[in-house]
Amino acid sequence: MTDEDSRSQIFSRIKQATGALKSKVALPDYDESITHSAPRLEGADPWEIFCRNFKAVHGRPMSSVAELAAFLKSSGQLHGYCDPALIDAVGSKLAAAGITVETTFDRTRYDDYQFGITRATGAIAESGSVIIDDELTSHRLAALSPWVHVAVLESGEIHRTISDAIAAFGDSPNIIWCTGPSKTADVEGILIEGVHGPGEQILLRL
Repeated sequence: MTDEDSRSQIFSRIKQATGALKSKVALPDYDESITHSAPRLEGADPWEIFCRNFKAVHGRPMSSVAELAAFLKSSGQLHGYCDPALIDAVGSKLAAAGITVETTFDRTRYDDYQFGITRATGAIAESGSVIIDDELTSHRLAALSPWVHVAVLESGEIHRTISDAIAAFGDSPNIIWCTGPSKTADVEGILIEGVHGPGEQILLRL
């Protein structure tokens, strides 16, 4: 049996064993009024609320490609990947600013990409989280491997609360919430960022 046959057989068994996961279990009933964080929801503008909470977890909200280009150049992040669907709105403008942008993510050269630009499917004002739907992300590794991840929110869809975001899950089998850059802490409680993923998490609202 070849390696490819073994791989196919393993994944076939995994799919059979997890077949029950294809149908979602209904969400439990809960009182939304006691699950929200009132201090985090202060204000009327969802974008302003999101920005405040996103900054609190060391995220960087941005509202223009010029601002993104200035940050990438000042931090020396001059080569990266951009979702082909975003090349006109973002990638070409970065290229005009002297930044090298590729539209194909080569897994064998993952260390070459200093930033990755992919689509965000939403954001959560209450927690300052970026929502990434795996089915709509052009390349998952491009969102996880580079030091800088730029999630682009084209639709301006910002959920006010976490429960609103849960209700809008839809049928996607894999949805990721990014609440600031990746982080971990040891037993002494020392927080370290950029360990298991990007060290800079940016949300660019177009």
